[in-house]
Amino acid sequence: MRLLKFRFPLLSILLLGLSVATTAVPLVGADAFAQDQQPAQAQPAEQADQQSQPVANGLIDAAMADLNKAKKEYASLHDSAKQPGGDDETLVALSGRADELNRSVTAISARLKPRNAEIDARLTQLGPVPKEGQPPEAAIVAQERDRLNAERAQISALMLDADNLTTEANRVSMQLVDKRRKLFTETLLKHTEISGNTFQDAGSALVAESLSFSDAVTSWIGFVLKAKLGSLLAAVLLSAGAALLFLSGGYRLFRRYYVQDEAIENPAYISRLSVAFWSTLIRTISLAAFLITSFFFLSNFNVLRPDIAPILAAVFGFIGLVYFVGRLSNAVFAPFRPHWRLVKLSNKGAYSLTWCLRAMAVVNGLDYVFDRISESMGSPVVVTVVKSFFAALLIGVILIAASFGSPMLAKNGDPNAPGRRWPHGMAIILRVLGILVIFTSFIGYVGLARFMATQMIMTSAVIATMYLGFQLGKVVSKQGVFAETIIGRFLESRLKLGEVALDQCGLVAGLATYSVALLTGIPLILLSWGFHVQDLELIAYRLFTEIRIGNISISLLGIFVGILLFAGGYLLTRWFQRWLDSNVMARGQVDLGVRNSVKTGIGYLGIAVAAIISISAAGINLSSLALVASALSVGIGFGLQNIVSNFVSGLILLVERPFKVGDWIVSGTSEGIVKRISVRATEIETFRKQSIIVPNSELINASVGNWTHRNRLARSEIPVSVSFDSDPRKVMEILLELVRGVPKILRNPEPHVEFLRFGPSSLDFEMRFYLSDLSDGMEIRNNLRIEILKRFREEGISIPYPHQELHIVRGGARGQRADVAGKRLTDSADGPETEDELIESLASPAEESAPGAKSTGRRRGRTAAE
Repeated sequence: MRLLKFRFPLLSILLLGLSVATTAVPLVGADAFAQDQQPAQAQPAEQADQQSQPVANGLIDAAMADLNKAKKEYASLHDSAKQPGGDDETLVALSGRADELNRSVTAISARLKPRNAEIDARLTQLGPVPKEGQPPEAAIVAQERDRLNAERAQISALMLDADNLTTEANRVSMQLVDKRRKLFTETLLKHTEISGNTFQDAGSALVAESLSFSDAVTSWIGFVLKAKLGSLLAAVLLSAGAALLFLSGGYRLFRRYYVQDEAIENPAYISRLSVAFWSTLIRTISLAAFLITSFFFLSNFNVLRPDIAPILAAVFGFIGLVYFVGRLSNAVFAPFRPHWRLVKLSNKGAYSLTWCLRAMAVVNGLDYVFDRISESMGSPVVVTVVKSFFAALLIGVILIAASFGSPMLAKNGDPNAPGRRWPHGMAIILRVLGILVIFTSFIGYVGLARFMATQMIMTSAVIATMYLGFQLGKVVSKQGVFAETIIGRFLESRLKLGEVALDQCGLVAGLATYSVALLTGIPLILLSWGFHVQDLELIAYRLFTEIRIGNISISLLGIFVGILLFAGGYLLTRWFQRWLDSNVMARGQVDLGVRNSVKTGIGYLGIAVAAIISISAAGINLSSLALVASALSVGIGFGLQNIVSNFVSGLILLVERPFKVGDWIVSGTSEGIVKRISVRATEIETFRKQSIIVPNSELINASVGNWTHRNRLARSEIPVSVSFDSDPRKVMEILLELVRGVPKILRNPEPHVEFLRFGPSSLDFEMRFYLSDLSDGMEIRNNLRIEILKRFREEGISIPYPHQELHIVRGGARGQRADVAGKRLTDSADGPETEDELIESLASPAEESAPGAKSTGRRRGRTAAE
């Protein structure tokens, strides 16, 4: 033993010396260890190198091949963009190729970044290269560092090439956008001389165009009937099916939401708004879907020829435009149903404005159709110019004629009465717009006039529809309004939703209405202002997949997917909690508190995992959040230390379980049943049904009494007092007999009665017994007290009440003093007496014992007697 006592200090000194030596000369030790272990570890390292090398080379080779392919695509795109001229369709196609090239090159860089990060991490593990004068590192380490540096150089070169190619692709894309902008401006501001020769040339060209168009249609019909009859019939049948699906199906499904019911004499404003918005939107979308699918079937079955396809597409667009404007005007103005009208117009004014809008839509649509016919037939530009001139002239005349009408509702409110004129400002605006369109056409800017006329019809109609949607969403979102709608009454009757739930549904319905109005209106406005479908697809793709704010890239689609994953994880966690509680723990008769702790822990774990998965799916880098967390750690430590303390205390309570849900605990001034244990606070319900929220840190740091920690076994006591003349043994026998007659009182431990003390006015006993469930104590004690009182009355045993006997002794000086005091008190009651006299008259017996006091008392007694 003595030898061991000396060996342990020596061993500790040797270990300390070794640690200092290895700390002072780490490279020497590492080199020696590497040299010692090199023969044993060389083979595994070589195998690992051989396994990782093909993967890295394959990744670099694939990235290099993709990058070379992207460079070839860029060269072709660059040459195409440099060519002068070109129409808008060609430039749109080139812009789409540039965007696709940009995305492919960005994907190449994204594939290389993880491997580059792995190399950096491995080089960090290897450490820096030994400096001069330091021992050289192992050969295998040097070889691996050289290989990793070479690979990183290749990856860096590829990423640099990809970044440069991305920059060049963006530059080409901006050039294409600039060319499209210039082309749009040149087309609008192109000047054409309007003269008699222009109309003469256009007339002769129009005759030739009509003949060419007639021959083209006739030959196409003959070709279809001879060679494509089966395809035509199949396309027609499918188109009819599409019509049945979209038009009839939409009418059957949504009829109640957009049909103006004539039986309702005075519909509410929200009903009028709802019918106007949904009737315009749903019916127009149904017709548009039918027209698009019909054109799709005809094209895919090769029924349409290249010269007929754009004309038919223009005809379908003309039908859709006229129908949309007609539905909107009929919904807003309601010329034949004044009680459903949204604006204050007379019947005649509503009818005239409806026809004015429809006429402008027909003129503008026919101009578009004739333009497509001229392009397909190869007519001269002068034909298109003259057609657009007359179309703009007609639209201007309609606007000026509408400004002189009297469409406003009469002051008496009768829609059948003659109306009033436009407000002065509105009439001026209409006249200015009409004169501006006509003047622009006459000075030769026919393209600009045509564009203005189109926007006045198309954009105004779309904005009016969006305004209806916004107004409807605003009204539906108001408190208590959604419950009065058809959908609200349906949800209330079917799902039994309350007032608050219906208001929340109304808020969601309002937001959904806003979204529908925006998602349908904005694309239509952009299309009418010269954007193409490819442009909208590109905008939507960038909006949902890549929004850059500085160096941060946000993906709305990723965020939406992350939200869906979090919601799915949350629902899955709740389902697993219920399944585990009701099928596993309930069948195993696990304690209620244990079940609650397990459910709570699984809930927090599932939500945490769902949050991590959703954040990763949303594209948010968790490593960047670690930097923010480290920066906020100091603030969290000082400002949120109580919250963190409560959180950690809640986890300790859930794991350690000093008490559980359903336990009866006492902590400080709080006493009651534990109802819920969360990570921040614990809810305790008192016996007065008051909920007290106690922070978890207080329950961890303070003393907590738990009546039901191990079990619900508890001792209960009933104090009993009897009079002095009672027989103690008989009292004890009676109490034991009564307590043994209660079935819920345990026999082991056995109940007993203690003779505690001789009280001031009674003999005090205490009856003690044990209960298997302390919650039964109140009822058992109450019943036992009743039985004790009843039995004591039968046995003649009285229960005394506290009392005191007061003995008044009269005689001698003390009696005289008492008489004097009584007299003085009586006198003071009858009249005022000085305080000094009253104190002297009530002097204590100690003062009387003195000689002076006795003489004074006798003198005062005589004086009083006299």
